Amino acid sequence: MSFWGTGEILLSGNNKNKRQTGARYEKLAAEYLESRGLFILERNYRCRQGEIDLIAREGEFLAFVEVKYRQGKEKGTSLEAVDKRKQRRICRAARYYLACSVGDMDIPCRFDVVGIDGKEEKISWIKNAFDFCL
Repeated sequence: MSFWGTGEILLSGNNKNKRQTGARYEKLAAEYLESRGLFILERNYRCRQGEIDLIAREGEFLAFVEVKYRQGKEKGTSLEAVDKRKQRRICRAARYYLACSVGDMDIPCRFDVVGIDGKEEKISWIKNAFDFCL
């Protein structure tokens, strides 16, 4: 990152491209979930505890969704990219969201992962991909 005296932080090309790529696949995942009956409540929810790509409602459930894209399998599949460390960050952010935005810690919720792989953009959706953890 570089800082110019204008009060703006400019992203380097690599970070900007990663954000653009992430935004593209998060949009694709949101459209996929909406086509399957979920209602998207939040996109890119951020707080001090972490970030949640998508927050959606399906019936009585609140779904906290992590979206991962992998162009190739050199680093594993997209679904394998959501490790325990990432799961803990998502859970902390979800707890904060429930406390501050919903005001109800007893609402039924789950943690889903949408994986998008390869140039053909094969989408895989795992409901209840992992349990709440801190």
